[in-house]
Amino acid sequence: MKNLSILFAFAVSLGLVFTSEAYATHGHNEMTIDNSESTLYWKGYKVGGWHEGFVTIKEGTLKFDDEGSFTGGNFVIDMTTIIATDLSGDSKERLEGHLKSDDFFGVETHPEAHLDIKRVISRGQPGDYRIVADLTIKDITHEIRFNTKMEDKGDMKTATAEFKVDRSLYDVRFGSGTFFSNLGDNTIYDEFDIKVNLVVK
Repeated sequence: MKNLSILFAFAVSLGLVFTSEAYATHGHNEMTIDNSESTLYWKGYKVGGWHEGFVTIKEGTLKFDDEGSFTGGNFVIDMTTIIATDLSGDSKERLEGHLKSDDFFGVETHPEAHLDIKRVISRGQPGDYRIVADLTIKDITHEIRFNTKMEDKGDMKTATAEFKVDRSLYDVRFGSGTFFSNLGDNTIYDEFDIKVNLVVK
């Protein structure tokens, strides 16, 4: 009887170990973001015009469950790499330098931005999700929500998303009509567009 009790206790313990391991690994199959193929496009608007360009995604991972459904992830944005693609020559250099300065993103003090996914909600179609995430710029964090589309492409996956960011929430106030009056044609709108294309392997 004693031996049976010991055997039963061992079996229960073994079952708990396997259950714990399954729980720990479920939803945590990670794929690494390929920063050489992934892109982050931005477009900012001012009275009578706009500027656009790219900033490099430094690193990150996306997580999937055992069925391949998207469950979470995060990535780091290298703010020191901001470039403008709608200008050239001195104008391009001046804009890029201004965007990197303390008037805007202060990249010397805040070289990285972060996006950390908190919730992934299926929108009812394969690969179609609603995302709730924390976006951190200049060490200030706010929650954002957007839709993303995930596609399988052989041994890799792609994720695409578009959303707007209110720069004034992150202490990026230069030229903002929200905080400064009488700017006239020099007004720069608070919201700018972001389009993300991630490739993970």
